[in-house]
Amino acid sequence: MGSTLKTSWPEVVGWPATAAVTQINSDRPDVAIEVVPAGATVSPGYNAKRVRVFFNAGNSLGPVVSTPLVG
Repeated sequence: MGSTLKTSWPEVVGWPATAAVTQINSDRPDVAIEVVPAGATVSPGYNAKRVRVFFNAGNSLGPVVSTPLVG
């Protein structure tokens, strides 16, 4: 597959975080998914094996507020 691996999931913006994680895991089982409240402080740096899913913390695990990206 190489460069054809999916690296972003714009379609999951607005989805519940749990559904987004399920979709990302289906597309890329090789990455670790971090579910993070929007506005939370996260460690800087790129990681090709990580996807962060930012969600609206005021609404228990959803909705996703920005496009999840590898890194």
